[in-house]
Amino acid sequence: MEEGPIRRKEVAKLAGVSEATVSRVLNGVGPIREETRKRVLEAAEQLNYVPSALAQQFARKKSGNLGVIIPFVPKVHLFSTYYFSEILSGIGVTAKKEGYDMLLMFLSPEEKRNYSRLFRMQKVDACIMLGTQDGEEERQALRELLQEEHPFCLVNQRFEGEAFPTIEADHVSGSYAATAHLIGQGCDRIAFLNGPLTYSNSADRYDGYRRALADNGISVNQDILFTGNYSRKSGYIAAPEIAGAIKDQRIDAVFAANDRMALGLLQGLREHGIEPGRDAALIGYDDSEEARYTDPQLSSVSVPFYEMGAAAVSKLIGQEKPAIIDTETGFNVEKLPVRLIPRASSLRYKPN
Repeated sequence: MEEGPIRRKEVAKLAGVSEATVSRVLNGVGPIREETRKRVLEAAEQLNYVPSALAQQFARKKSGNLGVIIPFVPKVHLFSTYYFSEILSGIGVTAKKEGYDMLLMFLSPEEKRNYSRLFRMQKVDACIMLGTQDGEEERQALRELLQEEHPFCLVNQRFEGEAFPTIEADHVSGSYAATAHLIGQGCDRIAFLNGPLTYSNSADRYDGYRRALADNGISVNQDILFTGNYSRKSGYIAAPEIAGAIKDQRIDAVFAANDRMALGLLQGLREHGIEPGRDAALIGYDDSEEARYTDPQLSSVSVPFYEMGAAAVSKLIGQEKPAIIDTETGFNVEKLPVRLIPRASSLRYKPN
């Protein structure tokens, strides 16, 4: 039988998959589920379909690049942040072990999302996205990748209702543990400084915070909920209002959704006469290196960012590994565990 789109289409129809999947299976390109691979091979054998040597050679052409798309934010040194540096280290080291080079690509918020073009131009063999935000244009671009069956993976961002391959941490349990820890210290007026809800991990952190309060008979007080953008500056900006509420005894603890905001808040509170750890308990999230060197040392939730980056590479390149399906959503989501690290900023505080 000769090679051609008609024959490939017949194999795809018999196997119940797309023509792109047939090509990937027969040419050994990209991650494929074992069940799908067997179905395609059986259909090809039944139809006596054998791709030409030329077609196989073209299909196996690879760039050798693993693309990593990260947001371009002017005046923000992303590589100096614990979050990005740890994830990128995990990606880079693991990609190197697998024989791939890491190709970094910056994408500003106003740029058009056209991820499929990277594959069509053969710039990358697979792609990892960091810092994506939920929006219709982003969803559509990712749906296109999924439909064209290009290998990609999101890190630390889940899109509800979409089957996008994702690696994330269990932020609901981490936030729950942080809030429950503060309650265990005797706090019951716990402010929450969160990030933007366009990030799924922000929504997860709020969910864990809300659940921990509810399980301990405490209602959410909308007046002590604050929003930053995960920068140190946004924590510093929130400090005057939070300091005033602490002095008025409307707040006895603050949970910040990442360490950078917690550290900015710590500095700002001091400038307004509030001593974190003495006048109010404080806990961050991420367990960055800086958390160990503040005074007092910052309580935090340890997130395995390096491991998340490594897992994203393994999910794409480690073809022997089956997809990990989230039992709650049925989607292709892998969640890594987090761990509470209590330190002096929440342990010194003695509520009245």
